[in-house]
Amino acid sequence: MRVTKAQAQANREHIVETASELFRERGFDGVGVADLMAAAGFTHGGFYKHFGSKADLMAEASTCSLAKSLAGAEALDVAGFIDVYVTRAHRDGRSSGCTMA
Repeated sequence: MRVTKAQAQANREHIVETASELFRERGFDGVGVADLMAAAGFTHGGFYKHFGSKADLMAEASTCSLAKSLAGAEALDVAGFIDVYVTRAHRDGRSSGCTMA
């Protein structure tokens, strides 16, 4: 069964979202391509239809998570940002926490 361009784009976005969470949770070296694709619900072989390398995915996943962080912080002043950033929930929620950490 052939996948439409729209479905292929949605699949890619899902892989990037999943990678973003797993890379933050386990670190770049702590996630293999096979594990990542299984977590996203796809086969290992399908990875290379979307990305040239794991490093390419890492760059895109980092961009995605940084954009989400910026969007979430847009409405906050400095004190509000610090109140959110320096919490146990933020510290303990590695998969949704700081991209840079």
